[in-house]
Amino acid sequence: MKVIILCGGTGTRLKEETEYKPKPMVLVGGKPIIWHIMKIYAHYGFNEFILALGYKADYIKDFFLNQKAFTSDFTLETKNHNSTYFLENRHEVDDFKITFVDTGVETLPGERILLCKKYIPKDDRDFIVTYGDGVTDLNIKEVYDFHKTQKTIGTITGVHPRSKFGLVKTDINGLVKSFVEKPVLAEYVNGGFMVFKQHFFDYLEVGETEHPALKKLAKENQLSLYNHEGFWMAIDTYKELDDLNKLWEESKPWKVWA
Repeated sequence: MKVIILCGGTGTRLKEETEYKPKPMVLVGGKPIIWHIMKIYAHYGFNEFILALGYKADYIKDFFLNQKAFTSDFTLETKNHNSTYFLENRHEVDDFKITFVDTGVETLPGERILLCKKYIPKDDRDFIVTYGDGVTDLNIKEVYDFHKTQKTIGTITGVHPRSKFGLVKTDINGLVKSFVEKPVLAEYVNGGFMVFKQHFFDYLEVGETEHPALKKLAKENQLSLYNHEGFWMAIDTYKELDDLNKLWEESKPWKVWA
C-alpha cells in the first residue's frame, strides 16, 4: 500500500530553517524529520512512499539519491568520476521504495494528493496520506485494521495537541497555585496519519486543501476517527523543533523501530 507524504509547503513559521531547506528536511537527531516518519511506517510494513514535492523539491531528491554515498565508505576517482562503494561496511540501511512527484510550489494539499493518484495502482484498495512534519508512537497497523473494520471511505487519527501557552491554576479564592508549561490538551485534532479508499479522490478538487473533502466525507458519515492516546508532536515553530530534538536526546518516544 502506498503512503503519500505531503512535503511541498514552504513552512513560513519555521523560516529560520525553511529559508534554506523544505520543512520535511529539518533535522531531528541529525536526520530529516521526513526520514523519521518513513521509519515509523516502514516498521509496520508500509515502505512504499510517494513524496508530494513542491518548495525546494531538489533538496529532498538530493538527500535520498545520495544515500549510498552518505551511508557507505567509497573510493572516488576525480579524473573520471568513477566510484567504488564498499557496501559490506554500509550502516543505517533503509528499505524504502520512493516515488518523487513534483506537485508545484503553490499547490494546495488537496490538489497535491490528486496529482499522486496516477502512481497508485488501481487494484490498491486503500492508500495512506501523512503530513511531513509530525512524529508519533502510533501503531500504523492498528489504524489500518480499524479503517478496514469501519468500512468508511476515510479514517483520520485523533491526537492530543500541546497547548502553545502555559496554563495557570488557581484555587477557589482566585489565588495562583501553579503554572503548567504547555500541557497536552484533552481535545483531539487530526494528527495527519490518514487512510483512504480510492473513492477519496472523487472528493478532492483542484485548488483546494484536503479539508473540504474531509468535511464532505463527515457529512456523508464516511469519515472515521481513530483515537490515539500516546505520543504525537508536530513541528510548526523553531521552539517546537528544539523541543523535539531534546526529546530525541532524552527518550526518543516515537522511535518504534529497532
